Amino acid sequence: MTMAHTPSRFNSPLTSQCQNCSLSTLCLPIALADEDINKLDQIIERKKPLKKGEFLFRQGDTFNSVYAVRSGTLKTFNITSYGEEQITGFYCPSELVGLSGIDSNKYPVSAKALETTTVCEIPFTHLENLSVQIPSLRHQLFRIMSRKISDDQQMMVLLGKKNADEKVASFLLNLSNRFKIRGYSASSFRLSMSRGEIGNYLGLAVETVSRVITRFQKSELIHVDGKEIEILNFLEMQKLIGVASDCGKITRI
Repeated sequence: MTMAHTPSRFNSPLTSQCQNCSLSTLCLPIALADEDINKLDQIIERKKPLKKGEFLFRQGDTFNSVYAVRSGTLKTFNITSYGEEQITGFYCPSELVGLSGIDSNKYPVSAKALETTTVCEIPFTHLENLSVQIPSLRHQLFRIMSRKISDDQQMMVLLGKKNADEKVASFLLNLSNRFKIRGYSASSFRLSMSRGEIGNYLGLAVETVSRVITRFQKSELIHVDGKEIEILNFLEMQKLIGVASDCGKITRI
């Protein structure tokens, strides 16, 4: 997931195969033999890029596929009974979106591009059948689903117990960790989502998010230049949320 502009090292979404994809060690093909990767290639469709604001799928659409993000950023959200948008997550390269549609056979959320975004479409019926043939693929699917459950639990803790400073710090350290995993800078990155979207996700008013970011900057925890964020003091940020270890071990939101 970067959560920001993704470097152009990603291959064309219409020509790239799993063997050549820079995300192959992070996505579904992990630990698969070349022959098995070829089988997976045969069921994957490389979609044309989504422009900012375009939908990948909408809440209530029939569930047919899951999608692996290859570049860019998606947000997922649902519309409440009051007609308000509630953001449920942000997805960046190597992450799968759409798994929540398995249970009801409908997508319970909408997915929209926050910037130019490319995805690989994986028809779920084909993926399910292939996972029976390839045990390591089935195991990877279980790992992804388990991680999603863990993420949802962590999000409940974040929203239920932390104050505004802790929520924003957790969010920024989470992004830092996701960039680090993908080989990018853990300290400097660009936010693709607005402060209003961050606030919506964290259950905070946009004014509160802005005040917290300003306070962090004055305390020299971070440096902000528009959407560009630089974390200056990892240790103090980690202490703020009750974690005093390497940033790579911060739990993913």
